[in-house]
Amino acid sequence: MDDKEFNGLADAILVRIENGLEASGADLDFELQPGGVLEIEFADGSKIIVNRHGVAREMWVAARAGGFHFRWDGTGWRDTRDGAELLAKLSALASGQAGVSIVLN
Repeated sequence: MDDKEFNGLADAILVRIENGLEASGADLDFELQPGGVLEIEFADGSKIIVNRHGVAREMWVAARAGGFHFRWDGTGWRDTRDGAELLAKLSALASGQAGVSIVLN
């Protein structure tokens, strides 16, 4: 995968995450910062950071539960440790920190 393809895929997933957070109705704030860093802040002050890592061609997630790396497998972003899909894992992490169900599609 070249830089252009990676950046296109990374931009697309960040937009999907933003749209899902907006639609969730959960008590949270989020902001996409330059360079592909999405910061999600919850009512209790905790945060989840989602960012692209161009050198590794991965999406990284930092949450209260730990750090996670996701690599494109040709069909989706998969956790490099357990194979979980990014939006499913992020939904679970965000739900845990928000205290309400958040489903990202």
